[in-house]
Amino acid sequence: MAYYRQVGEIPRKRHTQFRTPEGGLYAEELMGVEGFSADSALLYHRHLPTAIVDAVTVEDTRGATSPNLPLKPRHFRTPALTWDSDGVDAVTGRRTLFGNADVTIGFVVATAPSPLYRNAAGDELLYVQSGEGVVETIYGALPVGEGDYVVLPTSCTYRVVPERPMSVLVLEATGHIGPPRRYLSAKGQFLEHSPYCERDIRGPVEPLLVDGEDVDVLVRHRAGLTRFTYANHPFDVVGWDGCLYPWVFNIRDFEPITGRVHQPPPVHQTFEGPNFVVCSFCPRKVDYHPLAIPVPYNHANVDSDELMFYVGGDYEARKGSGIGIGSLSLHPSGCTHGPQPGAVEASLGAEAFDETAVMVDTFRPLELGEAALACEDPKYAWSWARRGPDLG
Repeated sequence: MAYYRQVGEIPRKRHTQFRTPEGGLYAEELMGVEGFSADSALLYHRHLPTAIVDAVTVEDTRGATSPNLPLKPRHFRTPALTWDSDGVDAVTGRRTLFGNADVTIGFVVATAPSPLYRNAAGDELLYVQSGEGVVETIYGALPVGEGDYVVLPTSCTYRVVPERPMSVLVLEATGHIGPPRRYLSAKGQFLEHSPYCERDIRGPVEPLLVDGEDVDVLVRHRAGLTRFTYANHPFDVVGWDGCLYPWVFNIRDFEPITGRVHQPPPVHQTFEGPNFVVCSFCPRKVDYHPLAIPVPYNHANVDSDELMFYVGGDYEARKGSGIGIGSLSLHPSGCTHGPQPGAVEASLGAEAFDETAVMVDTFRPLELGEAALACEDPKYAWSWARRGPDLG
């Protein structure tokens, strides 16, 4: 995140002696992106963050993906997914829905605390569809609940502790995720036209200190998964400052941009990542031209795949398609898509839409993971014509 914050105890000057009450030195750790040329945070540990005592290769169960063949629009129902165990956590319990070279998209219903984990291959974005809990990090704890986006920077060690079962959509990027650049000034401040700003963002407010020895941390890296054992618990940071840290933004704080006629999806953009964007469709007043058509027009995304996750309300354009809360629709490049039959006429005269959805547009094709194949509705592609191989 591009604005400065300070949490806990830090010395007045960087890279100077900062001593513990017993007289020893706290250990500095600089977390920085793009080498030493972009945002960073400086953390002060009670123990050496470099002290590992073991490293073991762990089998990666994320699984392979397969191309969207035959190419067609698809519908998936996440409520139909099941897990083999009652103690599912938000890290090892993730099931792969979609993926490409830029992002892996998974889903989990977490009921148990996760192991300590960090993703050294890219930032992660969690969307909490339902439930509540705490995301504990080396920077401090983040209470989270329904509608929260959680941005976790690359190599941030964390774990997720559910207090009620948490349904979570997970985006694992191969680069960095942040607010769209067009919302930010040259120095990183949110501009006046942005649909959210610094006041809407929550970050850690105090250190999280945990004692322990020989503590395991699962690490995803470019070559796979490794479990490190650390001499001391990594949650030993007494203070930090900087512009790189985990943060939370709730979808209800997104302020929709509307107009006299239908506005295109970029007005809903909330985040950008490497070759993908994330948009938030929220309850809003709709178009107020006297002849306006409030639902989207038919459109062909010639450069992107459009993935929509339906999380609240009643999505007007998809009425009659079988889509409901927890559904995902995938409209790939190469297919024109638009409102379901009858939705255009039904929307005329509407003054507001009560709908909430998270959209991910990727600029490389999304492939299908095992979880998507396990919960697909085979009839969706033919729902505009109301006939097809699965409809007769």
